[in-house]
Amino acid sequence: MAIRLVTFDALHTLVTPRLPVYVQYAQTFEPYLGALDPAALKSAFKTAVDASLGEIVPRLLKRFSSREGYKLFDDSLETLVAAVRRLKELGIRTGMISNTDARMRAVIEDLDLIPQLDAVLLSEEEGVEKPSCEIFKRACERLGVKPHETVHVGDELDCDYQGAQACGLQALLIRRPGPEGEEERKEPGEDLTGVQVVPSLLQVVEWVQQQNAQRT
Repeated sequence: MAIRLVTFDALHTLVTPRLPVYVQYAQTFEPYLGALDPAALKSAFKTAVDASLGEIVPRLLKRFSSREGYKLFDDSLETLVAAVRRLKELGIRTGMISNTDARMRAVIEDLDLIPQLDAVLLSEEEGVEKPSCEIFKRACERLGVKPHETVHVGDELDCDYQGAQACGLQALLIRRPGPEGEEERKEPGEDLTGVQVVPSLLQVVEWVQQQNAQRT
């Protein structure tokens, strides 16, 4: 059966923190707590933040609900724009399934991703999270496709790749090149034997086109 839907994870698949999270926290705290190094951040927060909590929390929420705190991977917008253009010609839809709260919707809206997606499912809004089959099932139902006609793309081996496969979807694990993979999640000593891995979102589009070409 041909692929009719491609769903993406959000964090570390389409978007990534603009700077390491601990650095962004330190920058936000600095006007109130002074300069902090990473080792001091946790203890300094607990003992000194209370007096400025009313100002710090809104600043953190704003930062991590917008492009101030997150950026697209270099291949994200290019791939999604190209995917929407090409995949819609082929009758293929796109969506997002993410274990996160409503701030991620604000982030992807600020990064202009919303127009590229036919559906966005966030675990906080849905009341269920990956790897539960329910959230994958809802994405398929809302877009009128069957699980085996869907491929899910993400960076977590358990929640994204194995979770999707266990629910009847096809799956691709993204592993960007380099020791850090641009902040993607990589498990120490992970065994990727037999796992379908792609190095970029551009390769996802090519994979889908190849799969559908084989089924015609």
